[in-house]
Amino acid sequence: MHKLSLLDVAFFIAESEASPKHVGGLMICKRPPRSKPGFAADLYREFLTFTDVQAPFNRLIHFSLTAMPTWRDCESVDLQKHVFYHKLPRGKNGRPELYRLVADLHQPMLDRSRPLWEMHVIDGLSEGRFAVYVKTHHASADGVTMMRWAVDSLSPRADDLELKPIWSIRHALGHRSEKRLNEKMAQSLLANLAGAGKRVLGIGRLSAMLLLESIKLTKNAISLPFVADGNTPLTGQVTAGRQFATASVSMDRVNLIRTRTRSTLNHVALTCLDGALRRYLRDEGVDLQRPITIQMPVNLRKEGDQGAGNKIGIIQVELSPPTDDPYVRLRNIGFSLRNVRTMIDSVAPEAIESYTLITGVVGQLAEMLKLSNHLPPTGNTLVSNVPGPREYLYIKGARLEELHPISTLPAGNLLNITLFSYAGQLFFGLIATDELPNLERLSAYVAEAFTELEQSVLDAHQPHTTGRVPRET
Repeated sequence: MHKLSLLDVAFFIAESEASPKHVGGLMICKRPPRSKPGFAADLYREFLTFTDVQAPFNRLIHFSLTAMPTWRDCESVDLQKHVFYHKLPRGKNGRPELYRLVADLHQPMLDRSRPLWEMHVIDGLSEGRFAVYVKTHHASADGVTMMRWAVDSLSPRADDLELKPIWSIRHALGHRSEKRLNEKMAQSLLANLAGAGKRVLGIGRLSAMLLLESIKLTKNAISLPFVADGNTPLTGQVTAGRQFATASVSMDRVNLIRTRTRSTLNHVALTCLDGALRRYLRDEGVDLQRPITIQMPVNLRKEGDQGAGNKIGIIQVELSPPTDDPYVRLRNIGFSLRNVRTMIDSVAPEAIESYTLITGVVGQLAEMLKLSNHLPPTGNTLVSNVPGPREYLYIKGARLEELHPISTLPAGNLLNITLFSYAGQLFFGLIATDELPNLERLSAYVAEAFTELEQSVLDAHQPHTTGRVPRET
C-alpha cells in the first residue's frame, strides 16, 4: 500500500463527471523518413506487447471508511483497456478535427476500477503526422513529474528505435525500503513535528500578510483570494463538455524580449495572456477596471525530490491594471510577480500547501453547492508553466514536433491555460468548458498580444528614442 498526501486526496474529493481531475498531453509527431503509412498503427500494436506494467501505472485507488485512501498494486493490467487507436477520416484530418477529438477524450472521468491512465494513438493526420494523447489522474502526479516521466519514455536521437512506453519504465518514485523506513521512524516523527510547527508558523505569517493587504496597509504585497471579478465568461459553475485550443511562439523571440527587458519567461508569457484575455473580454462585452487575477501553481519540491504525487501550491497573482501599453503591462506584471516570489520565500512550503487546501476547499464547496455562478471566484483563470526539454525528442524514430499540455479545471473556472517550453517553442494549451465562447479567438489573441509586446519593446529600446519611459503603475 502507498499513502496519498492530503493534496492528492483532494483531487478525488473534488472530482465529478462534470469536472474530472486528470491531466494530459498531446504529442504531435512526424513519421520517420521513408516510413510506411501504417507506422502509427504498427506503433499502437507494439505498445500492446509491453505487458509488464510498472508503478505507478499498475496501481489502483483503494478507499476505506476507516482510513485515508491508498494506492494498491494490481496483479495485472489489461492494456486493451488503457491503450487505444483512432484514425481520422481523409478530409477531416486537420487541427480542428484533432482538437475536437482530444477535447472529447479529455472529458470523461477515468475508471476507478482500473489504474488511472490512458494512451490514445491518433492516426491519419495530414502531412504524414500522427498524435499521441496521454492522460493520467492528477492524484498520481503533478505536471513536473509527468514531464519527467514522458522524457524518460522518449529518445534524444532519431536513430534510437527502441520503444519505451511510459508504463514500462521503472520510475523513481521516492519511496524508501521497509528496512530504511523502520530505521528512521524516530527521525520521521521528529520531522513531522517540525513540519507541523513550520506549517502553523507559516500559516500565521501568511494570514497576517493577507490581513494587512485586505485593510490596505500594504499595496500588492500579496493578491487576495475571492476578490476577482466574477462577472466574466471565464468563471462560473463548471459543466461537462470540453474544448481545446493552442497557441505558440518562438523561444528566440521570447528570449529577445527577456534580454532587453531583464524579464523572465513568466513575465513575458503572462503579459501576452493578460493582453489577450482583456481583448477577448472586451469582445464579449466585459471591460474590467481592475487587474485580472490568476491562480498560479508553484512547485514546492525540494531539489532532487523525484517522488510521485503532488508537491504544489496554488497562489493568486494580480496581473496588470488596465493599460493599452504592452511594455507598461510587462513592468506591472514583473512588479506583481516579484511580490509573489517574496511571499513564497518568506513562509514554509507547508504553509503554502495548507493555504492551497483551504482556498481549494472553499471553492469546491461553492462548486458542490452549485453556487459558483453567484460567489466570487478564487481567480479569473488558472495559469501554470511546465518547463520541457530544449532539444527535439523521438519515439521510434518519429520526431516529436509539438507537445501541448492539457490540464484540469479548478472549481469556479471555465478556462485553464498551461505553458510548456519545448524544442525552441513556447506552447500554450487552453482547455475550457463548452460554455466558454470563442476559445479559438482567444488562442489567436495570444499570438497577436506577443507581437504587440515585441514591437513595444523594440520601440522603447531604440537608441534614438526620446519619448516616454514606461513606469510601473
